[in-house]
Amino acid sequence: MENTTYNRAYNRVQQLKKFYKSLMWFGIISVIIIGDDWFNDEMRYQIFGGHLFLGIWGLILVMKAMSLFIFNDEWEQEIIEKEAAKNKKTIDF
Repeated sequence: MENTTYNRAYNRVQQLKKFYKSLMWFGIISVIIIGDDWFNDEMRYQIFGGHLFLGIWGLILVMKAMSLFIFNDEWEQEIIEKEAAKNKKTIDF
């Protein structure tokens, strides 16, 4: 039982580590792309200027954040327990 708990905690930490690294790289690349636009006085939306890339990357990061912080293992475990409790109820005739 303890080994399973450790493995779940280890996997969670690894997922968080990957997410925070991705977030850090997103910030660095965003500063470079937006900074380049700002220095070149081109602060308008450009599909092929990197803004579409940043938008898609940002959307992916939002989905990962929701998966990690909202719909995490604890949430899944709660739903499983609720569904199991529903199935355990007996019907008296």
